[in-house]
Amino acid sequence: MVFSSFVFLFRFLPVVLVVYYCLPGCVRQFWLLLSSLLFYAWGEPDYVILLILSIFFNYFSGLLIGYHKKQNRRKAAVISMITAVSANVLLLCAFKYSLMILELFETVCSVRIDFAGIILPAGISFYTFQSVSYLADVWRGDVEPQKSIVSFGMYIAMFPQLIAGPVVRYKYIEAQIRKKQKDQETDHQQVIRNLSHGIGRFIIGLSKKVILANNVGIFWQQISGMETGSLSAVTAWFGITAFAFQIYFDFSGYSDMALGLAAMFGFRLEENFDYPYISKSITEFWRRWHISIGTWFREYVYIPLGGNRTGRIRHIFNILLVWMLTGLWHGARFNFLLWGLYFGVIILLEKYVILKALKHIPAILRYVYSAVLILFGWVIFEADSIGEAGGYFKSLLGGNGWGIRSDSAIYLLYTGLFFMILLIIGATPLPAILWKKTEKKLSGIRRGIVICSMIRNAGYLVLMLVSTAYLVEQSYNPFLYFRF
Repeated sequence: MVFSSFVFLFRFLPVVLVVYYCLPGCVRQFWLLLSSLLFYAWGEPDYVILLILSIFFNYFSGLLIGYHKKQNRRKAAVISMITAVSANVLLLCAFKYSLMILELFETVCSVRIDFAGIILPAGISFYTFQSVSYLADVWRGDVEPQKSIVSFGMYIAMFPQLIAGPVVRYKYIEAQIRKKQKDQETDHQQVIRNLSHGIGRFIIGLSKKVILANNVGIFWQQISGMETGSLSAVTAWFGITAFAFQIYFDFSGYSDMALGLAAMFGFRLEENFDYPYISKSITEFWRRWHISIGTWFREYVYIPLGGNRTGRIRHIFNILLVWMLTGLWHGARFNFLLWGLYFGVIILLEKYVILKALKHIPAILRYVYSAVLILFGWVIFEADSIGEAGGYFKSLLGGNGWGIRSDSAIYLLYTGLFFMILLIIGATPLPAILWKKTEKKLSGIRRGIVICSMIRNAGYLVLMLVSTAYLVEQSYNPFLYFRF
């Protein structure tokens, strides 16, 4: 995390919240912007200026695009739009892909270049995409240019989602920002509802991260540290399943925390996950996984390219290009490019060949189909090289033996099987469904609403205490998506 966990939870956040709600409505956005820049500067002192310059550049670019459109100067508006978007994309590429480009140049030209690389500024992928979404929304006339640089800066830098998303489209949150600009009085009941909802959502996200993701990550860390040539099939399948749960509970936990923090300040962000591991096709999986980035690519790349309104060849090109970019967005390694194309090809096969047939087979087989392909995808995603991914696939398919009776496989199943079952249940809507049924039953008895509230708050308290205990033990708790 940017701050240490304890500094953030028990110092920074309470102070920011108390001051925020003590201030008059007209200056709260300024305080939230200032706090967000401090949050970023604490962990990225060398790059906070870059973030501030990005805010100013995109703010004035939006005003310029809006001005030209208002004056019916279409050509000037197009030039302004292309210039601003290009500047954002080039800056992102300079930081994120320079080493990858030089490595490719070395391979093609057979030369050696000494290059230490550039440290990637935290969150640059997310705040760059938000800036581009704002410029595109202004250009398309979906929103008016934001006149207040404080409000625009807060949209770009708001600390709940600054480092690892979700990617917030400007047109989604514009009405909320404008409402905050006009609010002069505090609705105390609404504040209490916001805090109650936000704290609960934040605790759920924190629990996902430190209780579930970190602990299942220990299994993956142990297995990924083994030589792939020595991995039995049972161990390999257990390992990649552990990674699948680690990255899900890690990233969805961060998203829950971001949505919870935003709710504490009265903002509602879009959901980023919708139980992706219950999907019965890869197409469905990508409607449920990292929803904000999928929506961004659909809105600002796929549809402008023509989407599915073109001929089949062009549609195939559009899909593959979008998925290639989706893969590269995750990092400057060729395995990410391959990972994106892997899913792009599967989605095309489902659309044109498989999807109709899938609907006629039992649901359990569709779940298995999706789970296997998703796990194969995580092998490509996490591997350091194509060769390493190939070695892991060999292990998954029994190339090093199945190892059903090996000591390592028995040990893994003995120590981790029950925890894996809990993770499987936690990755489904079953807990939420059971809780809703419990609430419905209790609401029919005397003081049932009070009992529900007491149970829920007691649950949050227990989760917070357990999470805090884990934070004491685990001094370093980075999120996997911080590196993207």
